[in-house]
Amino acid sequence: MRPSATAPRRHARSRVHRVSTSIYGPRRGCLGHSWIGDERIAVGAVPVGEAVWQLPQEGVTHVVNCRAPLQARISQDLWAERKVLGADRVIQAPMWDSGRPQPSGLWAPAVEFAVEALEHDPEAGVLIHCQQGRRRSAMVAYAVLRLRGHDPDEAARLVLHHRPQAHLVPVYLDGVEAWLSQRSDPLP
Repeated sequence: MRPSATAPRRHARSRVHRVSTSIYGPRRGCLGHSWIGDERIAVGAVPVGEAVWQLPQEGVTHVVNCRAPLQARISQDLWAERKVLGADRVIQAPMWDSGRPQPSGLWAPAVEFAVEALEHDPEAGVLIHCQQGRRRSAMVAYAVLRLRGHDPDEAARLVLHHRPQAHLVPVYLDGVEAWLSQRSDPLP
């Protein structure tokens, strides 16, 4: 059974999340998330304060958290997301935004998780977020779109059109394309 979005907010971890995301959260121009057309994928920044409790009302059923373990530990966002949606509906793609190649072992399981949720549940809405909703989450959203059959140009266009704050880091995209070329399962 999935926990209620009205879970007790007086929990100490909930207070830590609310305070820490107000201090160590996204910049003002990057707050919130943007739905990518009809894809049922949202790209955005870490949900801050009470916003995490509103995710179900916004159509979010699954979360891909692209923040490094230390970031998630400090702000308790991974805990809060699992509290709201259930642990089986939240996965972490633990990356720092280094601007260097991201090993596929860090993010590929999360891409497959998102694709599986979207393909098996017609009501699923997947939020993919990092700190600002600009680079790591944009890369993972791009990878999800690619794995769902979009060509590289269309996947990039969809991400950048619907999330103007996004920046598709070339070395990150190269890693996605290398991973896709090595997969044994063909693209749709």
